[in-house]
This record gives sequence, structure tokens and C-alpha cells, in this order.
Amino acid sequence: MAEKTGAEITNGTGGSACPEAIRRALDAHTTMTLAYTDEDGPQACAVLYAAGGSAGAGPVLYFVTATGTRHGRALAGSGGRAAFTAQQDGQEWSGLTGLQGRGRCHVLAGAERAAGWQAYLARFPFVAGSERLRGALERTSLWELRPDWLRLIDNGQGFGHKEEWSRG
Repeated sequence: MAEKTGAEITNGTGGSACPEAIRRALDAHTTMTLAYTDEDGPQACAVLYAAGGSAGAGPVLYFVTATGTRHGRALAGSGGRAAFTAQQDGQEWSGLTGLQGRGRCHVLAGAERAAGWQAYLARFPFVAGSERLRGALERTSLWELRPDWLRLIDNGQGFGHKEEWSRG
């Protein structure tokens, strides 16, 4: 098998299922950096997230943040468009893996919030273990980010190796 170069990209587009390698990478991380823009210009913030969603429907990321924060106001007011990255700190360049993505965010309510909250608690059991933390987060907005484009970068497969997916 020939060595893959950075110019080679594996695509999963047009409504195809999100590749397993991308799902594993989403599950492997817990923090994403959200990038957004508002009237003051571009900004970024880090939030903890839990991955969910069905294989056919594509991944969904759940995160907690107040709607009164700068990023909460921006996401609520801009139609919820955001870009994000997720990666582990302290990696060597030759084994660097990480994700880039774009999608739409919105605040969850009702049954959607209950399902998202269960995914969040499963990913972060320490939240359920602390009455004070759980209470504080339960009073805060739970958001869903539905990526419409994802790129996994995995230098362990060859420098600049990329695998992409987009929602059909």
C-alpha cells in the first residue's frame, strides 16, 4: 500500500455516514475551541463537550454555557454558526491528531435537552457526583452543535493526512 501524503483526502460526503475514525476522534476529546463572530469581531472560547448522535444522522456535540456570555449571545444572535477545533494538548507533530469543524448551534429544551443532558452526564460523571456543580449546570443552557463539515487530521497516518465528512 502506498504511503499517503497530505494531498490525499478521504471524503465522506453527500449524506454518507460519518467515518468511524472521525467519530472516535470526537469521542477521544473533551474540550473544543469554538470560534464565532459578533459586532466586536472574531472571538474564540473553550468549552467541554460530549459527543452523541446516531451514525446515520451524523454527530452532535453538547456543551453547557450561559446565553448571557459573549459567545452565548453571539451564537443565539447569528443563526448559531460556529467553527471549532478539538485536539489533545502536548502532541508531537509526527503523531498530531485533531479535528476541525463547522456547524450550527442552538439551545436545547424539553426532551431534546433531557437526551443531551444524559449524554453530557455520561461523558462527565463528576458533574452528577457533585450536587453543587450539577445544580449550577442544570440552571445553565445546554447547547447542541450539529457539525455540517468535519475534518480529521492524523499525522500518524502520514504528514498532513486528512479525512473529511460533510452532512448531505
